[in-house]
Amino acid sequence: MHRFYLPRGSDQGTTLLLTGRESHHALHVLRVRPGEKVTVLDGEGLVRECQVSESARDKLVLKILEKRQIPPLPCHITLAQAIPKGKLFESILQKATELGAARIVPLLTQRTVARMDEEEGGRKVEKWRLVVIEAVKQCGSAWLPRVEPPMTIEQFLSTTSTAELPLVGSLREDAQHPRIHFEAFERKHRRKPKSVSVAIGPEGDFTDEELSSLQSAGALPITLGPLVLRTETAAAYCLSVITYEMQWSSEE
Repeated sequence: MHRFYLPRGSDQGTTLLLTGRESHHALHVLRVRPGEKVTVLDGEGLVRECQVSESARDKLVLKILEKRQIPPLPCHITLAQAIPKGKLFESILQKATELGAARIVPLLTQRTVARMDEEEGGRKVEKWRLVVIEAVKQCGSAWLPRVEPPMTIEQFLSTTSTAELPLVGSLREDAQHPRIHFEAFERKHRRKPKSVSVAIGPEGDFTDEELSSLQSAGALPITLGPLVLRTETAAAYCLSVITYEMQWSSEE
């Protein structure tokens, strides 16, 4: 069944009106026609099962058949990701959405190749938000991740409340396996963390100064194994580990 995105408040009684990018995609790419059933997500947990009742050249009228409210994941996951060069960040956004990230913070680090001013950063954010919208439609997530404007590590640390379990990917010898930190948290609090963050550096890793700043704010260094991973691989690895740990926890 095809999925579409409409923000909350777009209901018109028992119907929805699909216009703009979403209707164009439905009509001219997917060839959706009256009588077909589709799913509409609002990015805030509301899932509406609908049937196409009318179609025109640039819009679709959908009859709402059922509404379901999906609760958010039990753990709020934040990915603080150094912006890689090229379009790799779009791939990271897709994978982060699929792996349950609730918040994505693009980081401008000392070794980040990409540089942008506030105006360009604003344009990037709008483009990145479209990427995560397409990602939730593809994977079926009822919750849309929040994509923040690009910021430095200092800005991230000064404007962000610390997660219950903050982590940072590190190539240092003192970095530990993520499971060690999850188990230590559980022993201390007798429960799983309600929020986890992970910071991933650029190619070449964070500088010693940046890593020290993150650790001073409470971030625990984690190893990603014996091999040096590309930054986009490191992001997927860490989010996979966090998602696994939290899902494994909920089934205990």
